[in-house]
Amino acid sequence: MQKKEVCLGMIGAGRATELHMNAIHRYSGVPVRCKTIVARRWEQVVEAKNKYGFETATLNVKELLEDPEIDVIDICTPPYMHEEMIIQAMEHGKHVICEKPLCGCFDTTLSKTEMYESVLNSLEKIEDIIRKTNRKFMYAENYIYAPAINKAAEIITKKKCRILFAKGEESLKGSSSAVAGEWSKTGGGTFIRTGAHPLSAILWLKQVEAKVKNCDIKVDIVLADMGCVTKTLSEYDHRHIAARPIDVEDTSTVILKFSDESRATIMAADTLLGGSLNYVDLYCNDAVIKCNLTMADMMSTYFLDEERLDDVYISEMLPGKTGWNNPFLEDEIMRGYTDEMRDFIEAVYYDREPKSGISIARDTIKIIYAAYKSAELKQAVELE
Repeated sequence: MQKKEVCLGMIGAGRATELHMNAIHRYSGVPVRCKTIVARRWEQVVEAKNKYGFETATLNVKELLEDPEIDVIDICTPPYMHEEMIIQAMEHGKHVICEKPLCGCFDTTLSKTEMYESVLNSLEKIEDIIRKTNRKFMYAENYIYAPAINKAAEIITKKKCRILFAKGEESLKGSSSAVAGEWSKTGGGTFIRTGAHPLSAILWLKQVEAKVKNCDIKVDIVLADMGCVTKTLSEYDHRHIAARPIDVEDTSTVILKFSDESRATIMAADTLLGGSLNYVDLYCNDAVIKCNLTMADMMSTYFLDEERLDDVYISEMLPGKTGWNNPFLEDEIMRGYTDEMRDFIEAVYYDREPKSGISIARDTIKIIYAAYKSAELKQAVELE
């Protein structure tokens, strides 16, 4: 029997929750009941409840897990909580939406080689619980749903392009998260936090190519260089950069070798001023495809002052609105959040698999930790 609605529970009340809920409110194809939101601080969760239209707010995750009306739980917590939350939610019979990354290793006493092995063990646990419960796992990687990335996939499919080299980047001046500089909370620095996006997009586009060619394409070798350059700055020289890394990297470059001999380079840095830079470029045998998610140039503005612009969103991570800027237009749509949440809600409602699931989540986190291992060893890492 067809469900009348999808009943949603939310864990978290930060930036990821804002993006997911704004996307859900843009989409009305399937009725969604936003029932319960959970967070750690009462004032934060009450504010989020009122802002996004949830029926109830609580500090107790157990209330959400044990609610028989809730169909799907959206996990928008810091990364160190993901694995436990996924397992608990599925053991309680819930479908799961999980913000990236899928999981990680947060024990800072371990070497990166040991962390890599720990993540492989975590992947086994998560994939095992998905098989046992037969619940849907939906990986919230918005790049896979971005219009530019999807148009690239359409072109690759129709023209039967071969991607010879791919390049992707997400860089900005730091994170708005209070725990972004701590490995014990995030499982890494700029590469797991922002580099995960172009990495997943490139992995997904290579799978689109593999499907067209009716073959398997996988990553064979990972080579990475990572560092923390902002610690070399004086307090004065650091004044424009928000990144405050404690034990994580603030700059990273990762090279992938695929089994078809193609290559990809993914960059991520917390040292970019002027907003955020999000792109994926594809050099193909018969085409060049450049996907700019931000900064887009659909609109330009010039302001001499910020008078009466307090509530006008221009773009992410800009310190001010004066001078020339390229505003983000329909941000949730252009960066893929609207189609992402539409796909997830419809997957639950119509009982089908999502486009972004455990496969891309698994491959992404495995490569991320192979990259950390490579950077520590200062040598290439061959994947099993």
